[in-house]
This record gives sequence, structure tokens and C-alpha cells, in this order.
Amino acid sequence: MLQLTDDEFDHLITRAMDELPQKYIRGLENVAIVQADDPTEEQKYKMKLDNHHLLLGLYEGIPLTQRGSGYTFVLPDKITLFKNSILKVVRTEEELFEQIKRTLWHEIAHYYGLDHARIDAIQKHP
Repeated sequence: MLQLTDDEFDHLITRAMDELPQKYIRGLENVAIVQADDPTEEQKYKMKLDNHHLLLGLYEGIPLTQRGSGYTFVLPDKITLFKNSILKVVRTEEELFEQIKRTLWHEIAHYYGLDHARIDAIQKHP
């Protein structure tokens, strides 16, 4: 398995953000993008994650499509990328960067209100 410091992982996340379509990145408002080694027990429980599945990233918040006029004075939404999970599914540094970028895009898509079926359809037919 590849080894990666938190600073190196953070640099790859920043690079991935620079390479994603900027109209989507600029549209992110009140969103914190963070990294963690692994999901917390609470995150695993919330996602109904068993020991046979990995969580690469997680969007926690209220998608734009579900916000009403009363959506004010709220804590930031959060996108978390899980370093150890991502490292388990890649073999090379190139695969690592592409997986970070793909995971980040996937979680950003949730912010915009896309569900898994729509995200998968977009990824198959960009």
C-alpha cells in the first residue's frame, strides 16, 4: 500500500480541486473540505457501513436542491475525504490522484443535489 503524509494528501486534494471544472468549485458556498484517516463510528453508522465496505468520501450537509428560504445562519456543509480508504483501493500515485479527484467530484455532486444514480449516469456519459 502507498504511504502518504497528511500534508501530501492535502496537496493532492488542492490539486484535484484546481483540475475540476471551476464553475462547480466557485459555486461551493459555506462548504468545508477536510480530510480524515478513517470515518468515525458515527459516520459509519449514519451511512449503514459494514466491515466489508469502504467509505472513500462523505458529504454532510443540506444539498442546494433541498434548501428553502429559511436556510440561514447554519454551520458549513462538510466534505470529507478518507485517506486510508482511498489508499486501499489504489496501487500507483497516478491512480491515487485520479481516485481523489473522482471522490471529490462525487461528494461535490451531492452538494449540488445529485443522487448516486444521476452521478453514475453523468460519469458514464459526460
